[in-house]
Order: sequence, then C-alpha cells, then structure tokens
Amino acid sequence: MKQILRMPAIASLILATLSLLSINEAFPSGVVVLNEEVVRRVVTDYLAEKTRLPGVEVNLKKMSFNGKVTLPPGKVSYDILSSQEWEGWGRGALALIVRVDGRVVQNIPVNVEVEALTDVVVVVRSMERGMVVDKGDVAMQKRDLSTLPSKTCRDIQEVVGKRVRVGIRGNSPVRSDYLEKPQLVKSGQMVSIIAENKMFRITTTGIAKGNGAEGDTVMVRRDTAQKEISAVVVNADTVRVEF
Repeated sequence: MKQILRMPAIASLILATLSLLSINEAFPSGVVVLNEEVVRRVVTDYLAEKTRLPGVEVNLKKMSFNGKVTLPPGKVSYDILSSQEWEGWGRGALALIVRVDGRVVQNIPVNVEVEALTDVVVVVRSMERGMVVDKGDVAMQKRDLSTLPSKTCRDIQEVVGKRVRVGIRGNSPVRSDYLEKPQLVKSGQMVSIIAENKMFRITTTGIAKGNGAEGDTVMVRRDTAQKEISAVVVNADTVRVEF
C-alpha cells in the first residue's frame, strides 16, 4: 500500500472497497488479460455500490481505458480509489488497483463520465417573482444529477403552494432556494389568538406586529394588553400561543 500512496497522481485519493472478482477461470491458458470489458464491469460494480440512492439510475457513459493489460497467473482482485469529494456521477478520476494473489501488480488511472438520472421538479412555464406555484405549473422529468445543483427539488409537494422569490424559466428544474412560503399574516392586521395546552384553550383577538408565513413565529399584541407575545402562524387570520 505504501507503494500506491507515494504516487502523486493519487495522493488525494481514498480507498473504496469493492467486492473482489476472480477472472482466472476465463483464461484456460493461465494468462490473464485485463481488457475493457473487465474494467467496465469492475467500475460499474463500484458505481452501483457508491451511489446507492433511491430512484437514481446510474450509467457509465464514458471510460478512458480501452486497451489490454497482460497479468501474471494467479487469483486476480481489484480495488478502486476515488477522491473523497466525488459523489459518483459527472466526471471522475479513478485509480484501478489490480492485485494478483494479494500483490499489487498494476495501478491504472481510469477517467470516467457518469450519468445519474432521477426525477426532479421542473416548471412547465416561466414563473416570475411573487407568483405562487400551482400543481399545473410543475411536472416531474428525468434529469442528470451531474448537471443539477444540490438544492434541486425532487418532490412536487415541496414546491406547490410556495411563492417564487427568484424568476424561473420554463422547463427549468426548481431549486428550493428559489422558493419561499407565502406570507399569510401581515404586520398590523387583526388576528385570532389561540392559547392552548393540554388543560385548556383560550381564544382572543390581537394585532400582528410582523409578517409571517405558515409555521413562522411572529409577535402579536392582545387588544386588552400592551405586552407583546410570540405566536406561531396557523393560517391567514389565526396564530397560536403554546404554554
């Protein structure tokens, strides 16, 4: 292993264990030839292990290895090294470590391009800032994760009912940071204040002292008191105080 780590090209790589695959029986003469088919199978197995995400279809689109390497007779096994930051899709630089009878005989750089298809939420028409997303505004489409930002939405329920805070072009994936909950309560409006716990429930009226979306905490003042208290927005005209 020390021999591997001294190589500058893979100094930043970490070991990712792969199930060992013996291919001796495929070569009756005792001479083992490492070809593109074998390398592709090993890399594909590695990707399947690394990218265990529900609903994601991973495909090896390109691979730089296309030659043949003759190995000495013996039991052949493989490990793959990849950078810790690489998620398993897009462009990646791998190192294929080939062992014969447990001894390292080859360290082969393999560059790959991997497609990871999954359903994401896209808008079917352009959405301007301030618009509220309706069910008819969005649809699910398969897109390649390697081309998408990490905040791309994969559940329509996370999107519908929210307000657009950054304009989105038609047929574009929806990012969670492009949306926000619509403001239900506005500062200065009259609201119903529900104060409750397991023992009792009291309802009164008051004035909101700030804007808030569903689930937000805002300050309110009861009609009969000057002291402000914090409450959670329930809907457009109701807030709740819990004890």
